[in-house]
Amino acid sequence: MTGGRHLVIVESPAKARTIGRYLGDDYVVQASVGHIRDIPVPRDLPAEMKKGPFGKFGVDTENGFEPYYVVSPDKKKTVAELKKALKDADTLYLATDEDREGEAIAWHLLETLKPKKTLPVKRMVFHEITKDAILDALQSTRDIDSHLVDAQETRRILDRLVGFELSPVLWRKIGPSLSAGRVQSVATRLVVERERERMAFVAADYWDVTGTFAADSSAFSAKISTVDGSRVASGSDFADDGTLTARAKSATVLTEQSSRELVQALEGAQARVTKLESKPHTRRPAPPFTTSSLQQEASRKLRLGARQAMRVAQSLYENGYITYMRTDSVALSKEAIAASRAQASELYGSEYVPDKPRAYRSKSQNAQEAHEAIRPAGDRFRTPAQVAGQLSGDEFRLYELIWKRTVASQMADAKGTTSTVELALEQNGRAATFRAAGTVITFRGFLAAYEEGRDASRYSDDSEDKRLPQMTEGQHLQTRELLCDGHTTTPPPRYTEASLVRALEERGIGRPSTYASTVATIQDRGYVLRRGTALVPSWTAFAVVRLLEEHFGTFVDYDFTAHMEQQLDRMARGELGRADYLQDFYRGDGSTGPIGLKPMVDDLGDIDAREINSIPIGEGITLRVGRYGAYVERIARDEDGKEIEGADPQRASVPEDIAPDELTVAKAQELLERQKDDGRVLGIDPGTGHELIAKDGRYGPYVTEVIPDPEPEGDGSATGAAGTKAGAKKGTKKGAKPKPRTSSLLKSMDLATVTLEDALKLLSLPRVVGTTEDGTEITAQNGRYGPYLKKGTDSRSLETEEQMFTITMEEAEKLYAQPKTRGRAAAKPPLKELGTDPTSGKPIVIKDGRFGAYITDGTTNVSLRSGETVESITEQIAVDKLAEKRAKGPAKKPARRTTTRKAPAKSATKKAAPKK
Repeated sequence: MTGGRHLVIVESPAKARTIGRYLGDDYVVQASVGHIRDIPVPRDLPAEMKKGPFGKFGVDTENGFEPYYVVSPDKKKTVAELKKALKDADTLYLATDEDREGEAIAWHLLETLKPKKTLPVKRMVFHEITKDAILDALQSTRDIDSHLVDAQETRRILDRLVGFELSPVLWRKIGPSLSAGRVQSVATRLVVERERERMAFVAADYWDVTGTFAADSSAFSAKISTVDGSRVASGSDFADDGTLTARAKSATVLTEQSSRELVQALEGAQARVTKLESKPHTRRPAPPFTTSSLQQEASRKLRLGARQAMRVAQSLYENGYITYMRTDSVALSKEAIAASRAQASELYGSEYVPDKPRAYRSKSQNAQEAHEAIRPAGDRFRTPAQVAGQLSGDEFRLYELIWKRTVASQMADAKGTTSTVELALEQNGRAATFRAAGTVITFRGFLAAYEEGRDASRYSDDSEDKRLPQMTEGQHLQTRELLCDGHTTTPPPRYTEASLVRALEERGIGRPSTYASTVATIQDRGYVLRRGTALVPSWTAFAVVRLLEEHFGTFVDYDFTAHMEQQLDRMARGELGRADYLQDFYRGDGSTGPIGLKPMVDDLGDIDAREINSIPIGEGITLRVGRYGAYVERIARDEDGKEIEGADPQRASVPEDIAPDELTVAKAQELLERQKDDGRVLGIDPGTGHELIAKDGRYGPYVTEVIPDPEPEGDGSATGAAGTKAGAKKGTKKGAKPKPRTSSLLKSMDLATVTLEDALKLLSLPRVVGTTEDGTEITAQNGRYGPYLKKGTDSRSLETEEQMFTITMEEAEKLYAQPKTRGRAAAKPPLKELGTDPTSGKPIVIKDGRFGAYITDGTTNVSLRSGETVESITEQIAVDKLAEKRAKGPAKKPARRTTTRKAPAKSATKKAAPKK
């Protein structure tokens, strides 16, 4: 690089390429590829530091909570390249994102690259990647904002303190590899609390009557409202315990019998219009997207997860299609408002644009992120039709969603009329009123471009947009039909990713940049599983949340967590000192309360691990979270219900596909009975005379033989199966009971239909296929990784389980004549092909591997998680998973320390931001 050049550092290669097109040859644009350094975990600290003040957290809690930073191993090459480029630069532009995270990355770059004091360093910020925006940003640079850096660094330290103090408690009392987090634990608690509500829910039955009425030739339906002067109860009138709420105590609950009797009494009665109301209806457009609302709407309309939506939005931003995608502002710039109004007028007509521009304001007081809503980039938006040839798949769909929402936000209100009619029926001493409502849209307004989606509701109202015929009060209508229908109340709906993000936002927990990672983390940790779009907590999550609630309640309290976010916002504005707040939080010396995190952990006292991991199911049955998963337990009792001393409790594993609210007393009893069952008798093995049974076990269904107890006296020979190839081992002690033969069912077999012949085939394994010329046996057998052949120590995988019983010696010899391949036989065709990875440029496929299905581009592999299916993995999900795996880098191995490293230089801790 020659003199007179300027170095611009951004975060991603895609952004570097896009910006590079807008700047001349005097500018070199390079990417840091995200953060270049971080606080290492204690095991990765230099040996001499592990015993010092940084040893526990990588943070010196005794001296101002200074963190120790190291360059990430996978970023050393990047840093070297940036330092090389910096040598000949006349100016350094730090052009990372404009939020706290981006500000911190800029500061870390400055601290690591250490430019010469004479070199001008400028902080360059922009919220969209267009030529005008980039050129304007070059002319309006600033210094690094140390307050934003403080806020980000404090959040990072808080996460480290909470995680490293609380996680070891979980390891000791619940199980290994668990983790607690400042926001993730609160999000997990939300999901668990909703499941608790579902578990406590008591369904209530109620009936209603729907009538079909005709005015002239037009017919419409209406639902019963009152009966004999009393309001009829609907689903929303019932509490979650199955009883009527306080406001509905006087309501009448119709039963099947009473509703049928009412229909019979009113059959043929004329309906009279007793009340008719009509009023104007107005609907206003939703504001432009924030990070949260984009994630929610992308989930509802595009079926994109929060993490997936943000990855697609990141790509759109970096390639210049939309503005910055991490924001909680709903405001639009003057240029964006003008562009929206112009396109609305051009595409839909001038009558669809209001006289005055619409102005939106954020409800949140937080203002540290980007200063504009998410919208199409530029001062004249590209329509979806104009980008159709440039974008495809999820990128096109998300851009179209953002474009529609932005344009609609500046369009006119939808106008219409809402009508309500009340009908009275009287006959045979019975009286009832029916009610119907409908809305007729007379001017669509913004609805011509976009309508906001809605989350599923427990009590939906389908009356909206129903057109009612012209009627007048006092008019008599023909009653064509009266139908009674039964209903059962439903429990509160589970969270989806969209509704969980909204719940976090409403409570002030987390920030736009953290929602996607928080939702992803609780799923990756196994605390929350996806069932369709619903989020279902695991039993482990129940145990973790209970422990945190009972012993660290402050740190999973919603208000306290929201207050922490407010304190970080104050810090970003320069209103709160970083060290003082951390001291207060960790040691409890001030506003966070009399007890901070450290004294709470130090004075924890005894925790009954068994109690923490136990959840009463009812009727003496308890669910316990054990080392190998959840199981139900019932104490042995006599006929009088008294506990039998010394008797082992009955236990049964709980399958993972049973959600917590589905584990009723009846279901638990069924699991216990299945476990208690001695198995289905299949018949007698003619070779041994032993009974063969099929059972369901912890590791799945299997067949086994029932070996009688040995005779009290014997001659030392094995009984029953002794002497057979699958019988007792040599050396069985006199009178000892040999181990029964056991075999798991094949994948093609079902426990309910397995036969004696099936069992005999399974128990015949390993099957001798033949003997080679040198006398070595070749056997076919089933193993942990599937069916295979074995010849001495040499093995070959079989393609199907059935081959174990059918393969011939000739076929076996041909298989052994082929070169041995690693893994499971020859390469199989992929289960699914998913396009090309944008990073590696290689095709993405899903393959069937030794440990199950996995995603790969030939270099990076990602296993499918429990509950995920091959069909559910889209191209974008696969791209996200591969990118996340690459970001984590290779699994770290414990390093061997052979040399002593010096104490860290002072530059390893935070310094003040340099001047421009």
